[in-house]
Amino acid sequence: MGRAVIDQLDDAARRVVEAARYLHDRGLTHGSTGNVSVRVGELVVVTPTGLSLRTLTAADLAVVDLNGTRRSGRTPSKEAVLHAAVYRARPRANAVIHTHSVWSTAVSCLRDIDEDDALPSLTAYYRMRVGVLPIVPFYPPGAPELAAHAGRVAARAHCMLLRNHGPIVAGDDLDHALDVLEELEHTARLRLLLDGRPIVPVPAQAAPRLSDPHIDPPQEA
Repeated sequence: MGRAVIDQLDDAARRVVEAARYLHDRGLTHGSTGNVSVRVGELVVVTPTGLSLRTLTAADLAVVDLNGTRRSGRTPSKEAVLHAAVYRARPRANAVIHTHSVWSTAVSCLRDIDEDDALPSLTAYYRMRVGVLPIVPFYPPGAPELAAHAGRVAARAHCMLLRNHGPIVAGDDLDHALDVLEELEHTARLRLLLDGRPIVPVPAQAAPRLSDPHIDPPQEA
């Protein structure tokens, strides 16, 4: 591995640690839940298994390939294969975040939601940053079936909601992924606060004026 790649991996590790602590400080993770990754070419720097994002250091991280196989560092999160599947499906994605954030996870447990788009576009910024939010059926965390199904969904959507589990978001970079995740969590909270009341979503005809340049167009599965 060349010096340039090592430097890129070190920089990615620094950014993963910063994002992990931000997620914890914002109350978007608890205990040892949640995982964060950054892509560096054909490699992925990802958070480890069994460690709180609050106490994470660069030395704790793992490096895996695009199949989720460990290449160096600590034992990666069991969801490393999930991250890898999303990267394979979305070549422009350079960061992936998965949390068990309260409001989004609550929505993932609701019976009567649209499996193709779990949340209405309640605000312009949700429409711009999230757009569509497909549901992935429940599989145990770390299951190969979960990664395979999420990979198929990721080919057409940059974020999704795992049933009884939580959101996963892919972004051009970590800042973009964090913005999308927080917008999703905010809208999930609005949806539950408005439960049982008639709502007025953002008009469908406004969609062409609310596009996000960060979001690449849908790809064929």
